[in-house]
Amino acid sequence: MRSVRARAALGATLVVAVALIGAGLAVLLVLRDNLIGQADLQAEVAARDVAGQLATGTAYDDLELDDEEDHPVQVVDEEGRVVIVSKDLRAVTGTGATGVTPVPSASAGATPSPDDDDDGDDDSSRPDSGEVSSDDPEFSDGTATVDRTTADYRFAAVEATTRDGVTLTVYAGAPLAAEQEAVGTVRGAMLTGLPVLLVVVAGVTWLVTRRALRPVEGIRREMAAITASEDLARRVPEPDSRDEIAALARTTNETLTVLEASVERQRRFVADASHELRSPIASLRTQLEVAEAHPELLDLPGAVADTVRLQVLAADLLLLARLDAGEKPGGGTVELGALVREEVSQRTGDRIAVAVEVPDGGAFEVNGSRGQLSRVIGNLLDNAQRHAEGSVAVSVSVAADGRGVRVEVRDDGAGVPEEERERIFERFVRLDDARSRDDGGAGLGLAIARDVAARHGGTLTVHRADEGGAAFRLWLPRPA
Repeated sequence: MRSVRARAALGATLVVAVALIGAGLAVLLVLRDNLIGQADLQAEVAARDVAGQLATGTAYDDLELDDEEDHPVQVVDEEGRVVIVSKDLRAVTGTGATGVTPVPSASAGATPSPDDDDDGDDDSSRPDSGEVSSDDPEFSDGTATVDRTTADYRFAAVEATTRDGVTLTVYAGAPLAAEQEAVGTVRGAMLTGLPVLLVVVAGVTWLVTRRALRPVEGIRREMAAITASEDLARRVPEPDSRDEIAALARTTNETLTVLEASVERQRRFVADASHELRSPIASLRTQLEVAEAHPELLDLPGAVADTVRLQVLAADLLLLARLDAGEKPGGGTVELGALVREEVSQRTGDRIAVAVEVPDGGAFEVNGSRGQLSRVIGNLLDNAQRHAEGSVAVSVSVAADGRGVRVEVRDDGAGVPEEERERIFERFVRLDDARSRDDGGAGLGLAIARDVAARHGGTLTVHRADEGGAAFRLWLPRPA
């Protein structure tokens, strides 16, 4: 039962079985009720026919009991004694009477009440006819033996009052053989057809599920091959259908594409980091080796500069590693206006003074890490200082939609070509290849700035500044 096909086939079979059994029972009950209703009607008609004859004064021997085999009749008086029975009726149950032998007073061929009274009264005072009860008859199940054949019957009981005022109860039966035969036939057909139908349902469900899940097996095999080969350039087969399995295959391929890009980016990152680290380490080692042999030739400022560069590069690499690992910013509140002023005030060694444009009394609070946001502003200012010719400015304002705070850093340098405005945010990218590495940095500042902005739910884009250079716009959402 671990197979999806087996579970689907079993589930479908159980559901169909429950539905068919329920429907079959309902059909049998409805069929039985209808057939019993027809038997009740036949029994009532026969009973009322005999009761009508008794009410009109017909003598017992003159009663017309048609179809005695199909409709056996038994008449009892108020004391439960049998007074009339069908000719061939030998035994009966279900009528409440004590037997099928008429009492002696009923064997004379006339009504029990004598036609001639001892007091000499004539029949002129008797009514012309008796009465048949209009109440609904009572029905009961029983058996009757007619001409040595015993069968099940449905009996209807109808009361009749004779001209002499005697109340009799007429029991007339209708056979249940047709009902039993029909119900038995239907039940047999259901018991025979149900297993066959369930086998067909199980087989069809198994085959359909197997066919539907065949692409999944192809996806599984390809994923296993990709895992074994570590070749992320491979893709799983996508079926032509437009169902959930096709969507799964497309999503899997999209995931593989993102994973391949991530692994490739990680490889490039490791290679670029190794390349960036190699130069300052080699330079520092050379200076130390020269100093060991010739102490008077030690370039101490150069060694310090290389050490600082290594320190900055290592810090940048560690921060990128934390960001790639999904590190979330802190949940504190940062006032960007004050943060910009503080960051600019600490930059005493810049070659160009930074103009700060922060309105007084503005509410520029955002949620996030103060240290990381300070790093973003510092990186943007470093980039502007590196490319500006004579002016650098930073401004803080509330975004036009009121839902965020915007920090803009501008310079009057050469600007960023429009086709390069996304590429400059990639890691280890320098647009000016002629610039030395010492002057141009490692190419990680803007990449770190955008990653930090994205982690804070914001954006970082570059545009053309009014001064002619680049304008970097940082947008961060305001607290809800």
